[in-house]
Amino acid sequence: MEFGMFHEFQALPGETAQQSFANSLAQVDAAEEWGLDAMWLAELHFAPERSVLSSPMMIAATIAQRTERMKIGTAVQVLPLCHPLRLAEEVATVDQLSKGRLIFGVGRSGFAHTYKTYGVDYGESRERFSETLHILKRAFTEERFSHSGKYFTYENVRLAPKSLQQPWPEIRVAAASPDTYVEVAELGHPIFVAARTGNISELAPLVKTYREAWKKAGHPGEGEVYLRVPVYVADTDEKAREEPRESVMHLLRYIGDRLAASASASGARAIENRAERGAKMQNIDYEEVLRERMIVGRPERVIDRLEELRAVLGLNGILAELNPGSLIPHAQVLEALRLLCQEVMPRFK
Repeated sequence: MEFGMFHEFQALPGETAQQSFANSLAQVDAAEEWGLDAMWLAELHFAPERSVLSSPMMIAATIAQRTERMKIGTAVQVLPLCHPLRLAEEVATVDQLSKGRLIFGVGRSGFAHTYKTYGVDYGESRERFSETLHILKRAFTEERFSHSGKYFTYENVRLAPKSLQQPWPEIRVAAASPDTYVEVAELGHPIFVAARTGNISELAPLVKTYREAWKKAGHPGEGEVYLRVPVYVADTDEKAREEPRESVMHLLRYIGDRLAASASASGARAIENRAERGAKMQNIDYEEVLRERMIVGRPERVIDRLEELRAVLGLNGILAELNPGSLIPHAQVLEALRLLCQEVMPRFK
């Protein structure tokens, strides 16, 4: 089972941007030393109270130069906001610099306000995602190509450099709405599923539809599933429950507000239940969060919960959010990371 840390390069209250980068990179260095499999980078824009990670490829290149072993992933690069050719160049460059350690996670993002700020209609996000991904794959695999689409037109393009991994760095796709699970399966890519905006107990039937569609499409194997989930490990169950409480509840209210506000945005679909899910996040109680949206406890309890989820969902790995909400002090995040790497992870290897 693959173990990764989902990192937002959090901006803690009172920190300068320089301090936020320094603390986050110290956590990256510790993860490399302690044997973590992968470091996953979020993409967050225009939220200085929360994060300094607006440029995941630049951060990925930085991590590539200070690590030798750990994989570097994006979770996720928001494709509809990207210029496909520029992104293809950056992805291939990072893959070369990291000696083939990049995992290219992609998605659309549910934050309509980011699209508005960029001047991109959120209603175009699904089409832009599909066209951009199509262009990226051609850029990685074809010596020369031309493209004429709804949003982009190119003639006789030659990508330089090509990625080290062939045919491209592994592509994983975020799945949130039910129909996305089927679409990603048909494309033949692994999926990210998340516990932040919905309950873990709701994921099993969705994962089942993904694997059924995977098999129907004729792909080998059964498709890989990776769970992004808030995780907090401490030396006692009490500390594991209480230390992240304020931060996690702050995050859920923050995202719940954004999700509910986006329910009427262009491109929001009824199938996504944004208003309902946003209201739920704004009013959820901490006991339900602990049961349904987090994995917390001393190492033995976290191991048991991961074993249970692996059996139910057929998990291939996790992206552990060790500071959901950006309010957990650096030293406590480091300790949770150490326990995850040294006490929990070895049981799954």
